[in-house]
Amino acid sequence: MAGNWKMYKTAGETTAFFEKFLPLVASSTHCDIVIAAPFVNLPAAVAAAAGSRVEAGAQNLFWAKEGAYTGEVSGPMLSAIGCSWVIIGHSERRQYFGETDETVLKRTKAALEHGLKPIVCAGERLEERESGNTDKVLQTQFEGGIAGLSEAEFARVTIAYEPVWAIGTGKTATPDMAADAHRFLRGLVSARYGAEAASGTRILYGGSVKPDNVRGLMAQPEIDGALVGGASLDAASFATIVNF
Repeated sequence: MAGNWKMYKTAGETTAFFEKFLPLVASSTHCDIVIAAPFVNLPAAVAAAAGSRVEAGAQNLFWAKEGAYTGEVSGPMLSAIGCSWVIIGHSERRQYFGETDETVLKRTKAALEHGLKPIVCAGERLEERESGNTDKVLQTQFEGGIAGLSEAEFARVTIAYEPVWAIGTGKTATPDMAADAHRFLRGLVSARYGAEAASGTRILYGGSVKPDNVRGLMAQPEIDGALVGGASLDAASFATIVNF
């Protein structure tokens, strides 16, 4: 269960969130819990989560270890402050900041090289779903952004299916729609890395996940967790999702 805070909260608000959140998930041992905070809040998140089962994640990283890349943050920088996870290829990164399948693969390899656990995103836009191209889009994103990993590298990756039309819109893919996409992605994994890898791959659903719809989504055997946006900003709301 991963919370993606996007561009919200200050360091002080991050600390306050954890003070409320940690007691609510203290006995939640059924899943990994990740909070992906903005870069400037990660030290506060790591400090606040210390001694708990909650881990801090970043929302992006650059593929170079260091260099003249003004405004970027590298894998070693994230590892050094105690960050454990990183989201890669989120649709907002693709839409607003020119992320491509090629750069998704480069960022994923960099994350793995520096000991971070990547959550690699894939998903279709509304017009692509309405034109019947969901599977084609997912296959293209998988082949260009994930399939270049070795078997050992892929074993450390989590995939997030996030239909772009359901992110921040209040629209949610029905559990059956989400499960179909997850099943298709798992089939791609099986074809590239084998059946055992496919059965062991965690595929999260992301797209307007809320306390009132998480149970139906998680009832689907194909769905292994959630990548939660707005509903992760409130401690009680995200705890309810974690403890579905």
